[in-house]
Amino acid sequence: MRPIWKGSINFGLVNIPITLYTAVRKEELSFKMLRSGDLSPINYKRVAEADGKEVPWDKIVKGYEYEKGKFVVLKDEDFRRVDIEATQSVTIESFVEVKEVNPLHFYKPYFMEPQKGADHAYVLLRDALNATGRIGISRVVIKTRQHLAAVKPQEEGLMLELMHFADDLVEVDEFRTPKSAHAAKKEMDMARSLITSMSEKWNPAAYKDEYTGALEKIIAQKVKAGGKALPVVKGAAKPANVINLMDALKQSLASTGKTKVAASSAKAKPRKKAG
Repeated sequence: MRPIWKGSINFGLVNIPITLYTAVRKEELSFKMLRSGDLSPINYKRVAEADGKEVPWDKIVKGYEYEKGKFVVLKDEDFRRVDIEATQSVTIESFVEVKEVNPLHFYKPYFMEPQKGADHAYVLLRDALNATGRIGISRVVIKTRQHLAAVKPQEEGLMLELMHFADDLVEVDEFRTPKSAHAAKKEMDMARSLITSMSEKWNPAAYKDEYTGALEKIIAQKVKAGGKALPVVKGAAKPANVINLMDALKQSLASTGKTKVAASSAKAKPRKKAG
């Protein structure tokens, strides 16, 4: 895997040379827009709203709409005025308890690999973060843009996780919250029982992107069929709406119990000996 960035972690006078690698891999299926008659790919043109004429690249400028229909043009020199110096360092400005940070702030993780000779200092920072339950808050420039980021221990290594700034997050009070209501004791007891019966050890490998896998199968079938329409498949029947909350909880508990018994029986069933 190719590194995306090389630099160092700095906290106090400690300098740890590291290499940054992306920690997530998401390959989505891509589609092209085609003309239905002959499957000719459709291209998009840069057309001006005023007269519908195509605009060449050398005539295009960047503008900011400060009022409806009113723009101010920003040129390259304007962007250079606010360029942040792209220092190759992750300078930790403070340490905070991870439980104090709203999970909504985190959004993109990277692996931080120690460069040659940096193992000792790297392990020291990792273990100190684990021991204190804290993460390092820093600012880092990646691909000409400055990001807020956290240095976090992750198993045997360290992660750099990009974060949203406070102004990026939508305030919760912009959304409607439920009216004040208190669950009855019986409802709460049953809800807790349902949660307990459905609880299991976290296994991320058990969850797959079923949609993409199914779509890839459909594509393969259509290619094999020469692009012809495939037989219509009836969708699964939708469950009937249960209006009464207690009834819904009881039915859910009963269903979960049956599922667990069936699973246990399947596990306990002895295998036939060969021969």
